[in-house]
Amino acid sequence: MSTLTNKLLGTRAGYGLTVLRIFVGIIFAAHGSQKLFGWFGGGGLAGTAQWMESIGLAPGYLMALLAGGTEFFAGLALIIGLLARPAALGLSFTLLVAIFSVHIGNGLFMANNGYEFALALLGGTVAVLFEGAGKLSLDGAIAK
Repeated sequence: MSTLTNKLLGTRAGYGLTVLRIFVGIIFAAHGSQKLFGWFGGGGLAGTAQWMESIGLAPGYLMALLAGGTEFFAGLALIIGLLARPAALGLSFTLLVAIFSVHIGNGLFMANNGYEFALALLGGTVAVLFEGAGKLSLDGAIAK
């Protein structure tokens, strides 16, 4: 296997990171489905686009599509452990945008719409980015 492929798909992580990856993936797939499809009480693309425009992320429709698509599809990628590192990179970027465009001015705690939850998710995505998908993953199976 080529060095690039091994770096992309290989993992040093065990079962613990597998559990973390799956739970973080579920959260992101659900959030992305709210933005894209309006599932779970979300606004769908139109509602999310309008909200994104209202906070200064324009064009709103494109930003909603990018954020929702990244969250949904990268979330699914984390759940199954396929291309987990690129998925984690995209999600990390999305989280940084959310922290600095929405939550940072509200302080740390979620009770004030702070960045606490986004920071915890960022920790999970960065862990996957550094360590790989873990033992129970398609990445690990392909890398072998």
